[in-house]
Amino acid sequence: MKRADRLMALVLHLRHGWVQAETLAREYGVSVRTIYRDMQGLSEAGVPVLGEAGRGYRLMDGYFLPPLHLTLEEAVMVSLGLGAVRGAFDAEYAAAAEQAARKLDAALPDGRRAEVRRLLERVQLIESEEAGYAPTLRGLRGAILTGRSVRFRYHAPGGVSERHADPLSLVRMNGVWMLSAHDHARGEPRTFRLDRIENLTPGEAAIHLAPPAARSPGEERRALRVRLRFAPQMERWVRERPNYYQVDETSGPDGYELSFQVRGVADLLPWVLSWGAAVQVLEPPELAERLREEARRRLADSS
Repeated sequence: MKRADRLMALVLHLRHGWVQAETLAREYGVSVRTIYRDMQGLSEAGVPVLGEAGRGYRLMDGYFLPPLHLTLEEAVMVSLGLGAVRGAFDAEYAAAAEQAARKLDAALPDGRRAEVRRLLERVQLIESEEAGYAPTLRGLRGAILTGRSVRFRYHAPGGVSERHADPLSLVRMNGVWMLSAHDHARGEPRTFRLDRIENLTPGEAAIHLAPPAARSPGEERRALRVRLRFAPQMERWVRERPNYYQVDETSGPDGYELSFQVRGVADLLPWVLSWGAAVQVLEPPELAERLREEARRRLADSS
């Protein structure tokens, strides 16, 4: 953290009462001596910092930043968003979200701050931490910011391959991070799941930098249409597990039907298999045959 940012953060921190230099040093990852210098710098800049042996530092009563005039709903939404970011991003951005939440809390008027805190005790967004591929997320974010290509090993239903791509954008969809990138070998934009990426390494300057316009799966050369049907009582449970390739859905007395656009049946096969006998393949015939082959193989393995 830059010193100017740390000084502002300290001002916000000291608004809440006495805090010792050792606590501030741990909080901001600096030495106690640095905190002493920071307090001296704030005082020289006209910030009324009070210091007392054994108690630490705090701001003089009556000193405050101009209040941030957000409605209750606006403040709650910003706070919830920051909370979700803390869980969905890597440690570096999670720390930034935590610091932003503190600044928001400090800048709200006292009455509004109390209202927001009461609501946040009862309404929460909890995202699982993506520790498993946080380095991948951080590496891709850096590649996008610096305009560099990347190389990585990619696990797909059809096997493992080495890929060379220019990262274009990162999107979190249905709880999964997705990378949109220009694939050098295929000469077109492709989408990759971050949890299938291994051994990410930065490469040379990227050639394709402009992110593509938003497109549906059917417009990304996914020419194979798949239609599935579930029994009506399964609709609730299927909706809880949406699939990236889904493009349409209909509900009726005959069941809950879903349509998908994929490159090949392998794109959808693991998801379909996970439903077992609860799913019926309406089209294409090759997917239905793959399911029969898998059923026969499992039957043979169990005998």
